[in-house]
Parts: sequence; structure tokens; C-alpha cells
Amino acid sequence: MSSRREFIFASLASVGAMAGLPSCSTESGVDSYQDVADRTWRHGKGAAGDKAALLHELVRYATLAPSSHNTQCWKFRLEDGAISILPDLSRRCPAVDPDDHHLFVSLGCAAENLIQAALANGLKGHAGFDATGGTALRVALEPTNPVASKLFQAITERQSTRGEYDGQPLARQELELLEKAGTGNGVRLILLTERQAMERVLEYVVQGNTAQMNDPAFVEELKKWIRFSDDEAVRTGDGLYAASSGNLPSPTWLGSLLFGLFFTQKSENDKYAKHVRSSAGIAIFVSDTPGAAQWVEVGRCYERFALQSAALGIRNAMLNQPVEVSALRPQFAAFLDVGKRRPDLVVRFGRGPKLPSSLRRPVEAVLV
Repeated sequence: MSSRREFIFASLASVGAMAGLPSCSTESGVDSYQDVADRTWRHGKGAAGDKAALLHELVRYATLAPSSHNTQCWKFRLEDGAISILPDLSRRCPAVDPDDHHLFVSLGCAAENLIQAALANGLKGHAGFDATGGTALRVALEPTNPVASKLFQAITERQSTRGEYDGQPLARQELELLEKAGTGNGVRLILLTERQAMERVLEYVVQGNTAQMNDPAFVEELKKWIRFSDDEAVRTGDGLYAASSGNLPSPTWLGSLLFGLFFTQKSENDKYAKHVRSSAGIAIFVSDTPGAAQWVEVGRCYERFALQSAALGIRNAMLNQPVEVSALRPQFAAFLDVGKRRPDLVVRFGRGPKLPSSLRRPVEAVLV
């Protein structure tokens, strides 16, 4: 999941004011961004006795998972006793994710949300790829006693918080909970909290950021998924909403113009330095074997980590440049001393203010 959710609009307010433009408003008669966000990030009332309604509700919870550039690169197929999650290849990000690693990580995140929500509603989920060797991730469901875990409760609180944190360390018990949540089958979690090690990671982030910003295809792909205005974000229900990165919303034409002016290597590198140095630590997910099944497991581990973070009032956000730039990834792996294992995700964490939440498409839009 790409960490390039943020861009610098340092003079957006002043330019917008000089142009006589409102900074963030929706068209008359259209729900405000906050209205839509409130409806999106909520717990349901349950659907006891209505099987079809329950399956739809489980899909809704699954869609609250994170995805690269918030592309929501998934489809869902309702079956008898199961829900299958399929990749939506029309929402691929080939520039930042040429091998679909992030895509399958995103499917894993959605599967974990679905399994947590199913358990809260009296169903135990078992995830695995279909027996025919296809790319559908099937979550079989069987009756069990309902358990509304803390991770389930945190689904509506989780967000990728792309701002500065307070720089304060976490308690040892909190770090242990995060490590436990983020470890899985063939997936190891490395937690770095020493400043010297975090500065080394920052060096790789800056190298990766510089390489990506020198790639026109990467920059164009990123810009495609940015939603500069409230109206655009509400209309599409996807993408990277400006305010979710701590920037001011703006009319799309103005945001597009300022993106070209202020999205620079220096501004981005300076921002990432502040982000790393304000964090309590950095979590790195490392997997044993390549392939879609392992990447799905990485996604499930990351989502448990993110939900456990939210349950503890801890923020997190991606810093994936060191693992997204293929020429840099082996060097980063050598720094981590993980042998031939693949570093999958780089995540900073710490306490800080919550930012506006991103939106999601309706369930009807993601059902096969």
C-alpha cells in the first residue's frame, strides 16, 4: 500500500482566497463529506435472522479495510456458506505495484475485517484460495458463538493517519500487543524503536521517494487517485482525499495545478523526515515466501496490527518506498538482516490527532 498519500499544498489557502474560491463545500442538495463519512464509518445494527442482509453487512465491514491509494481493488461474491473476495484488476496500480503485491495485501486486509465482523455476528471464518488455483480468496463461514472482539470494535476507528505524531514512546505492553497482532503464518514483524535504526529507515525512504518522484508514470498514477475536493471524493467514494493527508480540499482544477507546483522531492523528503522523527517506532512486515497467498497473509497481519493500534489509540501510516522500489528492496532486506525473505510493508506508528477518514464505495458497487 503506497505511502504516497500526501502532497504539499503549502499556499493552497492563500491562492484559493486570492482566486475568490471556497476551500471545501459540496454542491447544493448533495450530502456533505462529513455526512457521508459518518455513514461509512459506523457499526451496523446487526441483521439477526436475515441471512442476505448479514452477508451484505459483512461485505460492508470488509470494504472498510485499507487498500493501495484507496483504490478498493476488490470484488465480493456471495455464496452458500461463504463469501469470496476477488481482485478487481481494473483498479490495479501498475506503476507503484507492478507485481500486484499491494493488491493482494489489500485483499488480505479486507478478509481480516470480514472474519472479525463475522465472528461478532456468530460466524467463524476460514480464508483460503479456491481449490482450482484461481485468484479468488474464499472465506468459508460456519456458525459459532458470537464474540465482538476489541479488534472488531476498532474497525470503525482505524485509519491511515498521515500526519505528525507526538514522538512519545509506547509502553512495553503496547509493543507486545502490536507484535502479537502483526505476526502470522510465514509473516514476521520487526519493531524498530531506537532512533538510530529509525534514521536508517528514513534514509531508505528518502532514496525510494526520490526514485519514485523521478518516474513520470508513478506521479501520473498517484495524481489519478487523488481527490482534491469534497465533491469529487463524495462522487467517487474512493481515492486519496486531500484532507485525509492534512491538506486543504480545493476545486479539482486548482488542486491539480498546485500539485504540479508543490509536489517536489524536497517538500516530500522534508515531510517524511518530520513524520519518522515524530513517530514512536517503525514496524516492518517480512514474509517467508513470495506469491499471492503469502501476500494475503501479510495483509491479514497488517490489518490486525492496525486494528490493535486503533484499539489502543495509536495511529499508523505506510512508509513503503523502501519496498516499492525494486532496486532498493534487496538493500533494505540486507539492512534488516532477513536473508532472502521479502520486506513487504513499512509502517510508522505513534500517538497523534485523527484526520478526516477516507470514503468507500457502496456495497452494491463491489458485489459480483
